[in-house]
Order: sequence, then C-alpha cells, then structure tokens
Amino acid sequence: MRKLMAGALAPMLLVPGGGAAAAGDGGVQALHLVDMAPLSLPIVDTGRLEGVLQLKLVLDLADDAAASRAEDRMPVLRSAALSAGLEFARLHASGLRPVDAVRLDADMTAAMQAADPAITRVLIVEVAATRG
Repeated sequence: MRKLMAGALAPMLLVPGGGAAAAGDGGVQALHLVDMAPLSLPIVDTGRLEGVLQLKLVLDLADDAAASRAEDRMPVLRSAALSAGLEFARLHASGLRPVDAVRLDADMTAAMQAADPAITRVLIVEVAATRG
C-alpha cells in the first residue's frame, strides 16, 4: 500500500465549473489518497465460475491522520472491499456486459465508509469484467 501524492494528481482534478484545477488554485482542497492493492474477484452464477471482476481502488480520506490510520488498518479495509466486491460480482457482474460502475461505486463507498467513517469516497481507478 502506498499513499498517493495529491500534488501529482492536482492537475487532473475537475472542479465544479467544468475545468481542470491546477495545483495552486485556491478552491482545491488537499487530497488524502491511499492506494489499495488490486482485487480479483470471481463472478459466480448458479454455482459456476463465469468470469473475473478486477478492481483497482484508491481511498480518499478526510485528513492526513485518517490516511495514516487507513494504511495501518488496511487488512480490515481490504476485507470490507472484498466483501462488497464479492457481493457485487455475485449480483451485478457478468463477463458478457459492461460493469455498472455507478452501482459499484455506491456499493464500495457504503461498505468502506462503514469500515472507516473517515473515508470520504472510494475512487474506482480501474474496473474490468472478463469471461472465463
């Protein structure tokens, strides 16, 4: 697990006006991001392995202290992500259609905030469902 530097990501941030925010803009708050190791989850349908759901998540936390605690609590947070991801893969994923990233985002954010209320949101950096 590694903490991502907000300064490197600031040029990529979108602000409500529709433009990208620069690192020196006064309207951008500091980001406290913690990278999670990738997850590979089975897509099971009627007792058969139908595919694999692959996820790459980044946690956005309230402050630096919360980010440090999250790094220390990563096994608990990873367990919550695995649980939510397995449930999503079982109910809503298929290797034959696109992943509903909006639903996945809502499910992951709710599960991760239950595990640690300092998590403001879960960023889905990569998602793929493959048949196999």
